[in-house]
Amino acid sequence: MKIVLAEKVSPATLAVFKSEPDWKIVSHDEIKNGLPAELADADGLVVRSAVQVDDALLASAPKLRVIGRAGVGVDNIDADAATRRGIVVMNTPGANAIAVAELTLGMMLALARQLPKANATMHAGKWEKKSLQGVELRGKKLGVLGLGRIGLEVARRARSFGMEIIGHDPFVSAAVARENAIQLVSTEELFRDADYLTLHVGLTPQTSGIINETTLASMKKGVRIVNCARGELIVEAALAAALKSGHVGGAALDVFHQEPPKDSPFFGLDNVILTPHVAGSTAEAQEAVGVQIALQVREYLKLGVVQNAVNLPSLSHEEYLELAPYITLADRLGTFLAHFAEGNLESVHISYNGRIGEGKTDLIRNSAIEGILGHSEGVNRINAAAVAEERGIRIHEEKKASASGGAGNVLKLTIHTRAGDVIGSGTVLHGVSARLLSLNGIDIEAPLEGTLLTIRNQDVPGVIGRVGTILGEQRVNIANFALGRANLARAIQEHRVPEGTALAVVQVDGELTDATLRALRKVEAITEVRVASLGEKPQLALVE
Repeated sequence: MKIVLAEKVSPATLAVFKSEPDWKIVSHDEIKNGLPAELADADGLVVRSAVQVDDALLASAPKLRVIGRAGVGVDNIDADAATRRGIVVMNTPGANAIAVAELTLGMMLALARQLPKANATMHAGKWEKKSLQGVELRGKKLGVLGLGRIGLEVARRARSFGMEIIGHDPFVSAAVARENAIQLVSTEELFRDADYLTLHVGLTPQTSGIINETTLASMKKGVRIVNCARGELIVEAALAAALKSGHVGGAALDVFHQEPPKDSPFFGLDNVILTPHVAGSTAEAQEAVGVQIALQVREYLKLGVVQNAVNLPSLSHEEYLELAPYITLADRLGTFLAHFAEGNLESVHISYNGRIGEGKTDLIRNSAIEGILGHSEGVNRINAAAVAEERGIRIHEEKKASASGGAGNVLKLTIHTRAGDVIGSGTVLHGVSARLLSLNGIDIEAPLEGTLLTIRNQDVPGVIGRVGTILGEQRVNIANFALGRANLARAIQEHRVPEGTALAVVQVDGELTDATLRALRKVEAITEVRVASLGEKPQLALVE
């Protein structure tokens, strides 16, 4: 095996590779004739963030089997090009969790004790002891938004300061929260009750701008906010205004919309601590990511064990062609059903009916979990099952030889939360079209594609016409209108829906506005209105 380390790594990272006596290791300072020439016979490539691994570079590496990124972001790697060439791309999520958690606690202490101001006045030759009285973290309520690796590490450390921890993450089980003495609450309760608020979620359409004028107004006067996650989580102008008014007592920010920031609204505010995206920048964290990626690359090349891959399915070409439509179905069905789940997720039951259960179902399973956990941080089709296990979510699989419901292959998902179950089934028609077959005990066939408006209503005359009228008035074009009604015997058996309940799944063109949804919810016979957007996702690689 030949491994090329294109950027500087720690001695410990180098030692992992050199422990293999028959491997040839080329470090960054041994590359004499350029990286493309060195990659001509390389099996593995390790980079950090400086080297751009594009399609042109990969064209010079016909034997390359794996690219290891010592870090989380893979923006410098053309993963699509790697996928097309059958090259596994791995990263190291979570290796810097301790570093980020420690800086978060440091930020909180600095805000509580006014350390930047104390330091600045001392360097200016001033002794302003009376104006620098601080507060203690002990007894304060810390709100943690996002309970992944970093959020949990923050909670564990904050507990040692005597803080009360509340948290929100719908993708963490109640058992994991209990083990870490975290009280799970809604986002509304989190914002309302926290004395300190720290953000540890990824950037999604749901989290973008989650700290805004409205949510800030709901918070306690004097709340202190820490963001070591993503700058886009905060509407910067709204936070700056709240800091100036004193409604927010202080903020500590390591990330920004624009990096480095220019003309930031936070410049000049003495109740804001600003750092240049250094949360994960410790010697220990940098060494940890180097050693971790070395171990992952070694295990893959020696044993075929894949860890933290961002692009690798374990299917042959023929298997992939057969299962690809059901991988898509699983993702869309999971995404759709997740819109109906309330409360913290505890388990997922996946039932395969028909031929799809006879082959490899790992990617179908992972795709379903990815769809269900789609708003959570760092979940993909490779790591979905591992993330679920880490978060205390139980995954059950059941395979049946023959399908039901008149379709050749049926996939059924049950999402169990503390509030109850959400159950849905689907199939693939004509080899390409993902279709919904049932939802919570009601048989209904609808496309799992695009924007889907789901309406539950009393089974009385006039509802369909009223829905059509409202959508027409709002200039919303209907692409498909599917209807179903509760079967009394089945509903009683499954304890799903009361008699006299009807369901509509309406596929529409474009997006639905809040005004449209409000108009629908005002219809007396309509009891529930939900919207799901099922977008396209990139296809997986074909790997023998």
